[in-house]
Amino acid sequence: MLEAVKVALDPTPRQERLLESHAGAARFAYNAGLAHVKDMLERQEKPEWSYYALRRWWNANKDALAVSMETGKPWWPENSKESYNSGLESLADALRNFSKSRKGQRKGRRMGFPRFKSKDRAVPGFAYTTGSFGIIDHDPYALRLPRIGRVHCMEDVSRRVDGARVLRMSVSKRGGRWQASLTVERADLPVPSPPKGGSVGIDLGVKELATLSDGTVIHNPHALKSNLRRLKKAQRSLSRKRKGSNRRRKARAQVARLYARVANLRSDALNKTTIMLAHAYSDIGIEDLNVAGLVKNHGLARSIQDAAFAEFRRQLEYKTARTGARLHVIDRWYPSSKTCSNCGTVKAKLSLSERVYRCDECGLVIDRDLNAAVNIQVAGSAPETLNARGGSGRQAHPKGGTMRHPAKREPSGGGSRVRLGAGLGNEAMQMTSL
Repeated sequence: MLEAVKVALDPTPRQERLLESHAGAARFAYNAGLAHVKDMLERQEKPEWSYYALRRWWNANKDALAVSMETGKPWWPENSKESYNSGLESLADALRNFSKSRKGQRKGRRMGFPRFKSKDRAVPGFAYTTGSFGIIDHDPYALRLPRIGRVHCMEDVSRRVDGARVLRMSVSKRGGRWQASLTVERADLPVPSPPKGGSVGIDLGVKELATLSDGTVIHNPHALKSNLRRLKKAQRSLSRKRKGSNRRRKARAQVARLYARVANLRSDALNKTTIMLAHAYSDIGIEDLNVAGLVKNHGLARSIQDAAFAEFRRQLEYKTARTGARLHVIDRWYPSSKTCSNCGTVKAKLSLSERVYRCDECGLVIDRDLNAAVNIQVAGSAPETLNARGGSGRQAHPKGGTMRHPAKREPSGGGSRVRLGAGLGNEAMQMTSL
């Protein structure tokens, strides 16, 4: 299996200049290759924009492209060839995504034609895929970067890699700090036994990050909201600086550090929460939220994106696969908030301002989020998950509500039945032994 190991670098001033030079070389190769592709399109020629075609073009023309304006000599040998290759690889990926998106072969939002990278806006970065790079024997706090040398790390990277094979190393600068991300290949782990914590349902929210069916409430750090005042102040200060000045460069660095702090706070909360859930419970139920539709509510869009629901689910998927826990994804149309967790009655309307659920049928009074989490737990542990209409999978109640146990809506043997859940959860990721 493949795994990413990210470590922070601690380069010397000389090494930092070399890192900037390599990142600039990758950006230069990207822009030169993009100009070549656009020139072919303008001449109505068939463009060759695969990675290997771009590399052949670069190797044939680099002596004429990467030339010093002062001395007239090529400057490309000053950097590792891997920096230029990584820039061309990024361009080939962007062009392939554009082509597939235009043909309808790529999921997600429509991708536009690649644009030139600016030194001020692009994230500095490059990658190594071949050569002698990565771990240094008997030097656990360092990485070897060709043409740059031994670069000190802020932690024991050898312990993080733990003898795995390093396939790729990407180096980038975010928030004013250089970091390296190593793609390592590990042997498949033995099939883990599920944790003994039982089942749990999770209701994600904005005010509180998650409410569990056992009553546990996980606080939302509100990473962006808690730093919004400082961000506004720093961005106002940046807008007043003259373009090209040193003070503007320092102001931009301050804004970048604040955004990095927001991302780190959010990542820390999500990682700690998902690790706890994956190690504590054997069955975890979670809703398939339509985040793209939720953010259309402009009053809550910022808070919803700050909570990072999609990242929460993504981390749960691979972490539960590692621990042996089972992740059950409940259909997004299932009325978990409107359904009474005691008698199964479904309310016709439930406004967002009603934070306490009151059942008119059985008189249950319970916190709205806790009620939804209990319903998600019941739906996730349901023995029957097939439904002819893809709905909630609950049988009609004589009094107008629904029963707590799912039932089929067509005779057995139907070939067109679909799952109650939105997908397979992490079943496709579960490791099996032969």
